Amino acid sequence: MRLTTIQLEMAILAIRRILPLNFPADILIRGFFRENPMLGHNDRAIIAEIVFGILRHKYFLDTLIEKATPRALLLAYLAKFQGINSRELINFATESEIKWLAHVKSVQVAMQSLAIQAELPQWLIEKLQTYLPDEEILKLGVALQQPAPLDLRVNTLFAKREEILAQLEQTGVKAKPTPYSPIGIRLAEKPAINQHPLFLEGKVEIQDESSQLSVYLLAPRRGEMIVDFCAGSGGKTLLIGALMQSHGRIYAFDVSDKRLNNLKPRLKRSGLSNIHPVRIDNENDLRVKRLTGKIDRVLIDLPCSGLGTLRRNPDLKWRQSPISIEELKIKQRAILCAASKLLKPGGRLVYATCSLLPEENQAIVERFLMENTQFIALDCSELLTQQKIPINTGNYLQLSPVYHHTDGFFAAALELKRN
Repeated sequence: MRLTTIQLEMAILAIRRILPLNFPADILIRGFFRENPMLGHNDRAIIAEIVFGILRHKYFLDTLIEKATPRALLLAYLAKFQGINSRELINFATESEIKWLAHVKSVQVAMQSLAIQAELPQWLIEKLQTYLPDEEILKLGVALQQPAPLDLRVNTLFAKREEILAQLEQTGVKAKPTPYSPIGIRLAEKPAINQHPLFLEGKVEIQDESSQLSVYLLAPRRGEMIVDFCAGSGGKTLLIGALMQSHGRIYAFDVSDKRLNNLKPRLKRSGLSNIHPVRIDNENDLRVKRLTGKIDRVLIDLPCSGLGTLRRNPDLKWRQSPISIEELKIKQRAILCAASKLLKPGGRLVYATCSLLPEENQAIVERFLMENTQFIALDCSELLTQQKIPINTGNYLQLSPVYHHTDGFFAAALELKRN
């Protein structure tokens, strides 16, 4: 990584903006770049890589630094994790900083506690230890410290995956098929794909492979009525519509106008005409209750801790806490209960989170099944096998960055028994 003095100085300013961690880092960095339009694409990429690299390794970096200023974090990160040598920093770092960085390089990560090696807070380590041995926690933590790859989803209304792969290669973008999703593509690098003709024409969308697989569990069919209960900006909604070949009706519910507004340009590019975004006040909104017993399939990608996405959102490990997890569990149970009432007999519900914690996943589902005996759990591996997707994680879909190279992800498929 070759760095200019301007890039280093701007990175320090960006770190200073983000470090209180009161708001999501990705939102703050986008705001920082908007305020500094003179930064080119390469500058922004380098600054973002530095900022998110520091967030991924901040537990360890904090042990090296008496006073964790943005400048000290920057220098320690570059020396320890980017292999920048003192000669490359001679015009930026002081003599005393250069001497200190020699010490930084000598400190061994492997000699630190499990929490620091895994770069996970102690409260999270303790939760993970209830179902994982320490060596697996360390593997998970190390995997979550790596930047996530950029995955795309092919819009099958417009193209086939082989065609898109060929067109990407022609434009110099290195890519390969994702190992599980039949319409996923994994890029070798992170080009400005949102400026690529394939993206602008609606032929590809950005979507992690784990997210794509959750829609295959739903297995939507042409002509059905479907609800995406926590639709957000609509990544899964659009895939549902494509698998239905734009036949049928999809309600995209969300409590946020802003997120649903982000769906609009994506919907326009997609070529779909069967999606109906609806802002709701909460899971008990009258617009939800009007659909009671009328829906064939419901997807719920629930509000959760997001701890499975630490590769791309490393700040979450500081912004979540045991208290916030308890609050989320209450919300998850309420949304699952409300969403389940929409199904027709024989209808299918997919419960999904990007959490690593069983208390947000299996525990919520199993309590629901115990209290609602008219529902049964389906075998997720069987459902995916039926669609020629070669992955078997048991009754539940449980994806890991260690073993599947996706976000940490959980999904359960439930069916309302026929009378």
